[in-house]
This record gives sequence, C-alpha cells and structure tokens, in this order.
Amino acid sequence: MSRFALSRYSRCFSRLKTLHYLNQPFAPSLFSSSAASDRDGACQTGPPPIRVGLTESAGRAVFATRGIGAGDLIHTAKPVVVCPSLNSMDSVCYLCLKKLMGSPKFQDRGVSYCSRECQENAKGFNDVETRADSSSFADYCRTHNFKYPLMVKRLCCMIISGALPADSLDILQPAALSSEMISKIEDGYGLLWNAFRKANFKDDDVAFLTKQWYTAMLARIRINAFRIDLVGGSCGEDLLSLAAAAVEGEGAVGHAVYMLPSFYNHDCDPNAHILWLQNADARLMTLRDVEEGEELRICYIDASMGYEARQTLLSQGFGFCCNCLRCQSGD
Repeated sequence: MSRFALSRYSRCFSRLKTLHYLNQPFAPSLFSSSAASDRDGACQTGPPPIRVGLTESAGRAVFATRGIGAGDLIHTAKPVVVCPSLNSMDSVCYLCLKKLMGSPKFQDRGVSYCSRECQENAKGFNDVETRADSSSFADYCRTHNFKYPLMVKRLCCMIISGALPADSLDILQPAALSSEMISKIEDGYGLLWNAFRKANFKDDDVAFLTKQWYTAMLARIRINAFRIDLVGGSCGEDLLSLAAAAVEGEGAVGHAVYMLPSFYNHDCDPNAHILWLQNADARLMTLRDVEEGEELRICYIDASMGYEARQTLLSQGFGFCCNCLRCQSGD
C-alpha cells in the first residue's frame, strides 16, 4: 500500500496565530501530549523530538529535532474536546470513544463509559448536559446531518462545569463560513441557548455563550476537527500495518480537536500520519525516515485522489491551493 493510501484519513488543522514559544523545543505540558513509546513498546524519556517554527510559505510548522525512523511514534496527544457521533452514542465510551463491544459498560444517566475513570472524568460536563434538556438541539443536528455543533455543545458544558476556559480554542484558525451556513448556525444557537436558559444556570455561568462566540467556535471546530477512525491494536504492534487497517476499515466513531497536531501543515505526499488505536488519544507517527530539521507534515484529505480533486477539496474546505512537490508535478 502506498504512502498516499496510508494517509487517507489524516484530518487536519490549519495555520495558527503567532505564539511566544515558536522555534523553541516542544513543551509537552502545554498540549497534554507526551513522548511516545518506540516500536518495541519501550517508553522514550524526555520531550518529543520536535519543535514548532515558522515557514515562509505555510506559517506555523512542526520540525524534527533529530532523525526519526519510518514507523516511529513521534508523540501522543489528548483531545481538548471530543464528542461521539450521534450514530455511535450507544457503542462507544461517551468520553474517550473506546468501542464498548465485548467490554464492561459503566452506565450513567443514559450514556455509557468504558471505565469508572472515564465516568468520573466526564461527571462535570455530564452534570451540565443532564440538567439542560438539549433534545431539540440534538434533533436539529440529526435533521441537518450536523456533527460539529455537537462538539460546541460539549465545549459549552465543559466551560460551564469549569473544566475549560471560554477562550480555550481561540488559538485555532477559523474556517470561512458562507451566509447560508451562518443562518443555519444561528438556528442551532437559539436552540442551545434556550436549553441552558430553561435549565436556570446563573447568568455568569453562561455569559460567554453569545451568538458571536458560538459562531466563532463552530468556525474553528469546522476546520480543525479530526474524524476519529479507530483501528484497534496496541502500541507494540506494527503501526504501518495499523495505518493500512485504518484505510481498509472505516471505524469513524466521533470527532475531536487537539492542540499540538494543529501545527502540522499539509502535504499530499506526507511524511507523518495520525493514528487512533483504542480511543481518541492521537498518535503521530512517521510514514518514512525523517531527517533532523525536516518539517513533519500530514495529509488533510484522501491522498489517493487525483490532482484536480485534491486541489478543489483543499481550496473549498481549507482555503488554500496546495503547492507541495507532488502537486507541482501534477500527480
């Protein structure tokens, strides 16, 4: 299987605002990420071998601080906000998206978790969700086949519960929204606002939830959310084989937004790939040998598509024309 096929489900983030730590070695605590284990399962010590820097053509970027072998894990990343799809609500953990088939289920107020730990970690935002009747909002999302408003709803519940600040996603670049989309967004905002209003939350608790904030968060999530495709397996397995399995079997269970992966730029012939094994914890891995100082790039779309299809999708979905070496060749 080609590198293009292996990168089929890499979802994307775009360029970000200037940060004070650009061109500095990566600090894992800033992004809830860590150094990964090697292919034999041994834990690597120290920070991941990457730094965030600037490029003239693509803005923010991630660079290798040493040589990294093909198939090696670069680092892991935990989501800032994660949400199951409406079709997966009964089959995955409500917090980490781990599949529940054949696993013990811990049920709480109509949703299921894979462990007591996940149940406890979700208690804050689940308390808010349970208090506010958002069934009309869910019906709205189901009718329009919307997935990202569900993530905004969970983000709201996390903010109200005190788990996240209201500006937690401000660093992410927003998508350009059409007037038609903004109109539909406003319909959803009204339904969500009414759900929280009827739940009698304190004014200070929901003061952040303005129409402007809701639209801005949805615009950021729209362009920065990853579709989670679980492939199973474990850290000690051949990750390139697992990446191939992700292509062959579509295991989408939800969507998530991360911080550090948002610095990875796009390439239609990428040298890195994002993989999900058992849950929404992301693993960044190399698809081929990477030299010290080389930029690490993922593919935002289905890399097996032809040139014209890729250019159209990247332009319409992400707002740029790709000028990678593969596209320059017309492949």
